Amino acid sequence: MTEPGLRERKKQRTRDALTEAAYVLFDRKGFEATTIDEIADAVEVSPRTFLRYFNSKEDVALTSANQQLTAMIENLAARPSDESVLTALRRSVVEVLEACETGRDGFDRDRYQRTRTLLARTPTLLAASLEQSAIRLDEVATLIGQRMGVDHTVDRRPYLVAAVALNAVQTGLNAWRAHHPAALASETVGELFDLLGEGIDYPAAVPPVSDDEPG
Repeated sequence: MTEPGLRERKKQRTRDALTEAAYVLFDRKGFEATTIDEIADAVEVSPRTFLRYFNSKEDVALTSANQQLTAMIENLAARPSDESVLTALRRSVVEVLEACETGRDGFDRDRYQRTRTLLARTPTLLAASLEQSAIRLDEVATLIGQRMGVDHTVDRRPYLVAAVALNAVQTGLNAWRAHHPAALASETVGELFDLLGEGIDYPAAVPPVSDDEPG
């Protein structure tokens, strides 16, 4: 093996060790109470070394979530070109979530579950996760525009759909799981996309009062 290859493997081992140490501390102390110094000390490296791998403890906590998002974007780019926008989005997201839930395709099932628990318990981290998703909005909008055959910098629709896919569906999932913690994310997200496909302009439960009716 070449020297650059050995260096990269060592870097990856250090990165993995820091991530695992962080999650052990998050489980034991909670995210807010854990410090970068404690994470670095658990792996016997300096805080300066930690910052060569991660920008913050939020960054290390969201490693799994960011891997999922990257996989979803790559999956969307690889979907058949004749699929509609929502169909392609639904399948790309659900397939990645199913892989996370079952530990397929290189995903760590335990790390995925721990990340979900951590996000549910830490509102500030959940907000950071949504913010990081928003940063990649342009990538998704570009792919959607290509699928639609439009320029996403001119047509507003790709950005609207991307925002719904990255933010609204994720927010809806988190809200639903607060009441149904055992629900599988892949199934819930699939149902949310199905509802979007059917349209969300639902009629009011109480019909409007006719002008002809007595007040």
